[in-house]
Parts: sequence; C-alpha cells; structure tokens
Amino acid sequence: MIKKFGAVALVGSGEFLQPIEELDRLLLERLGEPGRVAILPTASAPDGNRVPKRWAEMGVRHFKKLGAEAQAVMVLNRSEADSTQMAAQISECNFVYLSGGKPQYLLQTLKDTACWQAIKGVYENGGGVVGCSAGAMALAGYLPGFPPFFRSEKALGLVPGLVVIPHFDEIPGWLSGISRFSSRNGTIVGVEGSTGLICSGEEWLVLGRKGVTLFSNKGKRRFESGDRLPLSSRNATIVT
Repeated sequence: MIKKFGAVALVGSGEFLQPIEELDRLLLERLGEPGRVAILPTASAPDGNRVPKRWAEMGVRHFKKLGAEAQAVMVLNRSEADSTQMAAQISECNFVYLSGGKPQYLLQTLKDTACWQAIKGVYENGGGVVGCSAGAMALAGYLPGFPPFFRSEKALGLVPGLVVIPHFDEIPGWLSGISRFSSRNGTIVGVEGSTGLICSGEEWLVLGRKGVTLFSNKGKRRFESGDRLPLSSRNATIVT
C-alpha cells in the first residue's frame, strides 16, 4: 500500500481551548473529508480517573464545536493500548489527538502496541495526529529526561528527527541543558503555550498565539505564528 503521510501538529499547551482553535480548524480542513477525531487522554492516567475523563470530555466537546465527529478512546494503561478493539476505534478515525500529562507514561504505554500501530496507520493514510505537551514530546524522536536534561530515550518517532520541549515560555531556565543535549539527539524545538508546530510534507508551519524556538549549532532562533521553519521533511534536518 502506498503511504500518503498526513500532518503532525506539536502543541506547547492549551489543548481544546479557544486560542488553539485556528490550528485545529486548519488540520481538519486539510483532511479533505469530514473529520472523525479520536481523543486519547492516556498521558493523564497517572493523575487519577477523573482527570482523563475531564480531558476526554473537553476534547469531544471542542471538536464537535468545530464540526467534526469526535469520540474518546480511553486508553489508560498498556493492556488497553494493546487491545484490538481500542485499536479498531482509532483506525476508524482520520484524526488522533494525544492530550497532555506525563510524557514518559504515555511513551511506555503506547510503545509497540496495537493502538500505536493504529495511530501510525491514520497518519500514513493521510490523516492528522496532534500531540499537546506530553503528547508532543512522545511523538518526537527522543524524549529528554527530567532531570538531567541531557539524558534521553527514544520516543515514538512519528517525527523522528525532532526533540520537543513544550511549555517553552514557562521554562527559560532549561536553556543551559539544551545546549548539551542538542548535538546528539536531533533538532530541538521549544514550543510555547497556545502554539503549535505543524509538519505536513516539506512544510513546517508555526500557528498560534506565541512562538517556537529552533536550536542549532549556530544558536537559537524564534519564529512566530505564520512563519515557516527551515527544516527539511519529517526528519527535521535544518536547511542551511
């Protein structure tokens, strides 16, 4: 089967809220067909049963407001992530949203499971996949440790050449750690709140209220909404 990769969006924070509506609308429009959205609040499972339920309800309400069909797929542990029934629910959709929480828990829950294969299938068939905060980190190539920042592990790799630091406007103190990490594990982007970085084909577009900072061996550069990052393809190689 020929793969026709869709779009990936990496959001700093603020999922399902009004400031991020423009990004979600754009991704739905790019589908070219009615949106069928799967909300996975997996990353918030360690916070107790009420928290994933609240994120799921917010997500369903948000996307229905935008005119899409939406359902919660309550994958909260690894057993559920390997459920063929849960995976089938995801496969019926053309848009998947991974909300925030604990990035390492999300990674360890989804890695090498039926649900992760289903999410990749949505993307490889032209659908959209969005990760916010922990979700954005897990979709990247590497997940940094907390602390120390310079330790890392392989992430889910939907955008394999990238390392994502969400909530970037809230954590300027981490900049010293980034310089040690950047030379080994790919291209680092810091994504600020209520802002997303969309990867679609060869295009890397910033959209939202704030900005995205790109780190390279030449230093750092900040991009604002509407700007395109000088990256080549999904592997996130910096174009010099």
